[in-house]
Amino acid sequence: MSGGPQRIACLSTEAVEVLYRLGAQHRIAGISGYTVHPPEARADKPKISGFSSMKLERILAVQPDLVIGFSDLQRPLLDECEQAGLATLWFDHRDLAGIHAMVRRLGALVQRETQADALCAQLLATQQEIAQAGAALAWRPRVYFEEWGEPMICGIGWVSELIALAGGQDVFAERARASRARDRFVSADEVLAARPQLILGSWCGRRFVPEQVLARPGFAALDARLLEIKSADILAPGPAAIERGGRQLLAAFQSLVVSCS
Repeated sequence: MSGGPQRIACLSTEAVEVLYRLGAQHRIAGISGYTVHPPEARADKPKISGFSSMKLERILAVQPDLVIGFSDLQRPLLDECEQAGLATLWFDHRDLAGIHAMVRRLGALVQRETQADALCAQLLATQQEIAQAGAALAWRPRVYFEEWGEPMICGIGWVSELIALAGGQDVFAERARASRARDRFVSADEVLAARPQLILGSWCGRRFVPEQVLARPGFAALDARLLEIKSADILAPGPAAIERGGRQLLAAFQSLVVSCS
């Protein structure tokens, strides 16, 4: 397509954020209702989908020449768009390297390669800043990151990487590498056995309720600190996860280490 797509329907929030950061927001024809970053996108762009659900007629109404989605949960939505004759682009990255690759792919798509390179350099500098501060911690706290409460799901790959960068120990780091959410299910007994000193809740699309966690048998006895990181700040695999989520992880670890020293 000469000049790249001009009317992009973004079912995933990180694609919206990246296109804005690249100066290509004028190409966005519609966004997910879950979009948070940047805030102006919610005011400027029509909302055409949820995260795992959509009505095809709302997609077609904005006349997209490309529909972008993320993860296995959105693959069926893109399949439906393809059956309706729409071009699609699917991302399924699960780590920090994948975030950088996604930024560069979108930059090439909208002919903003220079801006994409600059954004990746900025993100890498943030990662290095977080890693340097994390390495200065007096000790590394054991961290259980909970992406969902019922069933209990531990953090995904990029979250686990950010925990390590910020100086923490993800107690389920091995499981975080799994590609499917069901492979990241954990049991209460496993969490208790891991003895986390910090429980971070980021229930996707819902407010984290520490009282519900503490009501689980044995959890109050852990004497762990419980904190929330908003899902929009860390669970969408784009710049916000690094810049917002990574810095909030670091702040949480620094506070815990100082208070327990």
